[in-house]
Order: sequence, then C-alpha cells, then structure tokens
Amino acid sequence: MESAADAINVRRPLGTDETVLFTVADKHLDGDGAVAVLLLEPSQGEAPAWEPGAHVDVVLAPGLERQYSLCGGTDAGDPWRIGVLREPVSRGGSEFIHSSLAVGDMVSVRGPRNNFRLVDAPAYTFIAGGIGVTPLIPMIREVERRGAPWTLTYGGRSATSMAFIEELSAYGARVTLWPQDEKGFIPLADIVEGAPSASAVYCCGPEPLLNAIEDVMSTRGADRLHLERFRPRQDLLQQERTAFEVYLDYSEMEVQVEAHETIVEALERVGVEVITSCREGTCGTCETVVLEGVPDHRDSYLSTEEKASNEVMMVCCSRARTTRLVLDL
Repeated sequence: MESAADAINVRRPLGTDETVLFTVADKHLDGDGAVAVLLLEPSQGEAPAWEPGAHVDVVLAPGLERQYSLCGGTDAGDPWRIGVLREPVSRGGSEFIHSSLAVGDMVSVRGPRNNFRLVDAPAYTFIAGGIGVTPLIPMIREVERRGAPWTLTYGGRSATSMAFIEELSAYGARVTLWPQDEKGFIPLADIVEGAPSASAVYCCGPEPLLNAIEDVMSTRGADRLHLERFRPRQDLLQQERTAFEVYLDYSEMEVQVEAHETIVEALERVGVEVITSCREGTCGTCETVVLEGVPDHRDSYLSTEEKASNEVMMVCCSRARTTRLVLDL
C-alpha cells in the first residue's frame, strides 16, 4: 500500500523538461584534453532552436548527469554540440565522455535551459578561461550577426590545450589568445579599461578567473558583468546550517528540514521527489517558486537581482532565513 507521500502528484519545478534521447553523431579531439561531441535528436526529426548561453543536462549513465553549454548552431535542426574538457580529478562525467562515450551511443538530454543570456549592449567584451569558451562561441556568432563591436580574450594553460582555436581564428584580430605558459595571467584590468565604457562583459571559466573579474568589475560597473559558473561557490555551500520547516502548498505537506540535510534530501526522506541534476546550485534544474518566507540563497545560478526578489530558489542547496518557507511544490 502506498503512503500519503507516495500518492502525491508533485508539481514539476520551473525550468525542467522531459529527457529526450539523442544520438552521438560525432566525437573528436579539439585541443589537447578536450573533445567536441555532436548530438542528433532522431526520434522527432530535429532538435529545437535555442539561444546563446544555453546549456543542457546530459544523462550519461544511471546517477551520472552533467551540464554542458551548447556551442554549435542555434537554429532548429542544427546538431547540438558540446565541448568537454578531460578533468584531472573527474567527478565521473568528463572521464565517461572521453573514455566510454562512442559515436552511435544514445544519451538522454534535458533542456535547453538558459540563465546566461546575451543582453542588448552597444559593445561586448568576452573573456574565457579554458573550456569556458564554449558558451561564448554562439554569443560571438550572434553579436557578429548583429554587427556590434566585440573582442574575445581567450586564456588557457597552453596554446595546445585550448579548444576551438581554428574556428575562432576566422574572426582575426578581435580574438586574442592568452596561453598562460607563454603570457602569464589574463590582464583583466587592462582589458576592461581598454573596452568601451558601456560594453557588456561576459566571462566564463574556472573559479579563480571569475573571482578575479568580479573584483575588477566591482569598481568599474558590476552591473555590466555577466558570469556563468561550472562549479559552485564553496564559500556559500559551507556556511552554517540550521533547521527550518517547509510547507508544500500544492501537496499540502509540512516537512522539517534538519541542519544536516538539504530541502531536497528532506523531501526525499518523506517520499516527495523533486527533479534535480547537479545538487550543488549550478544548473537551475530544481528552481522552485517561493510563496512565503525568505530563502537563504546559496546557489551559483541565480543573478543578484533574482536572489534579491526571493521569488524562486534552488532547493538542492539553498536554505531559509526565516523559520518557515512555503514552496509551490
């Protein structure tokens, strides 16, 4: 006999989609340690269109799901392309793609989802670190189509480690390669100072680069800066935890969230399933509407403005500033 919780038809969180099977149409090395993977959607004829900055959730195996930025053509029917770096200390995803994924394999894909949108601006300054160049490639293609001025500074450990160089070289002097073993760190302050004062600054890459550009932009117009993180901010996840209550408005259930567990874990404990992916606040899969109470935002996904509104939260990692939250679940 099923329990009351088992019988609950939980409303799906915002920003989630059903998984769709894609076929691996091509896989090849692009730079030392990176592969480009082309995915085709065979069952419905064509993959949908998407906007620059979007990413997808790729289910590689049971319990192994990762997020990757789309970096190919954005039109409906275009193959979906992702670029994957082989991480020295892999959590499983990059190692699986490099070692086990083969042309002809089928993978489940959810999305696309976009929280790194290309805003309208008079000019654009793009800064990439390593595989962080992937979401910027379709942005550059779109900005070029619009005729807006732009530059890209693309850094990596070495020139041979940097993916998609041949593709980006077609843009000529607007692309500056910055291999660290030859030139040192990217001169972020100089780049920003030399850019048009109203340019939008887009940056994606490893955490030290993102922290550094945040520092640089803090006195030069932080509202012009747009970031995407592949890893969560540990300073947020490691903050003190206390217990609180959540009320599920749609399901009419009260659940205690203990200090040692997340909201998702507490809901799973009582038989309520929420669609999740990264479980560390970077992908947006578990985005949930907040009806009452004040969240303690610990994700690396929502913008400063979205966090300040307290309209939604990531229930995989964020907590509560009030003793009770009412969620639209």
